[in-house]
Amino acid sequence: MNTRFALGHPLRSRLLAALLPAAVALAPHASANDRVVLLTSWYAQAEQGGFYQALADGLYANEGLDVTIRMGGPQVNGMQLLVSKQADFIVNYDLQILKSVEQGLPVVAVAAPFQGDLQGLMTHADVTGLDALAGKQVLVSTSGQQTWWPWLKAKYQLADNQARPYTFNLQPFLANPDTTQQAYASSELFQARKAGQQPNFFLFADAGYPPYGSTVATRQDVIEQHPERVERFVRASMEGWKRYLDNPAAGNALIKRDNPNMSDELLAWGVSTLKQYRLVTGGDAASQGIGTMNDARWHATRDFMVQAGLLGAEAPWQKAYTTRFVQGLHVLPVADQAASR
Repeated sequence: MNTRFALGHPLRSRLLAALLPAAVALAPHASANDRVVLLTSWYAQAEQGGFYQALADGLYANEGLDVTIRMGGPQVNGMQLLVSKQADFIVNYDLQILKSVEQGLPVVAVAAPFQGDLQGLMTHADVTGLDALAGKQVLVSTSGQQTWWPWLKAKYQLADNQARPYTFNLQPFLANPDTTQQAYASSELFQARKAGQQPNFFLFADAGYPPYGSTVATRQDVIEQHPERVERFVRASMEGWKRYLDNPAAGNALIKRDNPNMSDELLAWGVSTLKQYRLVTGGDAASQGIGTMNDARWHATRDFMVQAGLLGAEAPWQKAYTTRFVQGLHVLPVADQAASR
C-alpha cells in the first residue's frame, strides 16, 4: 500500500487545515523588521537630518529595522516616554542623561552624532568674544540656568545679575545693543540675520563647554535584551548623518513632510551651520567616525556638573553611557566634511 498522502486524502486535508493557520500567523513575524520608535528632541529640522536620511535611503530597512521617527517639542517629555517604553531611542542631552541616572532611571547614551553642543551666545558686533561680556546683559532661558549658564559664569567670571530671562523672543536683543542672548546658529542667528542684523555668534563648544550634543539614548533593558538591534540602529543612523551632509535632499523631504512649516531656506541654513561648525564631523569624529564618544568627555561633563552643583559627587556617572556601539564603527566623514574651518 502506498503510504504517501494523495492530494485529496482526508488525513492530509485535516493536517493542512490544522497547520495552515499557524503557518500564516508565523510567516509575517519571521520576515518582518524589528520595530523601533525614535523620538527626537524637537520639531523636524536639519538638526535631526541624519535620522531622516537613514529612513529615506532605506538604511534602517537594510539593517532589518522598521523605524518610526516621532517629533519632540516643548510639551514632550522624551525621558519619560523612553522610560515608560513608548520610545526605544530618544535624542537627548548629556546633562539630562547624567541627572536621570543619578535619579535611578535606566537610561544609557549609545552614540553622539554631534561632537559639541549646538548652543552658543549671540552678540552685537562690538563683542569680540565670550571674554568680552563685562557690562552686558545675558538672556538665559530657564533650562539654560541649569546647563550652560553656570559654566559660562564660572569660566568668564560673570555676575548673577547679568542674567535676564530669555523668552524665545528676539525683540529685547534687537532693541538693546548691550544685550546678548543664548542662541543656536541654526535658529536665532538665522532669524536675526533675516531681521537685517549682522550679529556675532560664539559656540560654547569652541570655548570648552564639555557636553556632546543631541546624544542618542536608550534603556538598559533594550541593550541587555536586544544588543544587536542597538548596534544596527546606531550603524544606520551614523551612516545617515554622513549621507545627509553629503546630499540632504531625501532627508529634507521627510523633514518637510513631518514639519510643513520648515522652509527650504531654513533647512539649507541648518545644513550649512552643521558643516561650518563641524558639529557632526569635527573633533574625534574626524578620525574615529561619526557618533563616537569617549570616557574623557563624559568625565569632563560630570566634573562640570558636580562643580556647578547640578550633580551629586557620588552619582554613578559611568552608567550613563556606553561606547560599545560606536567603538570600531568608523563611519568616517568624507574628506570635505572633515576639513578644518
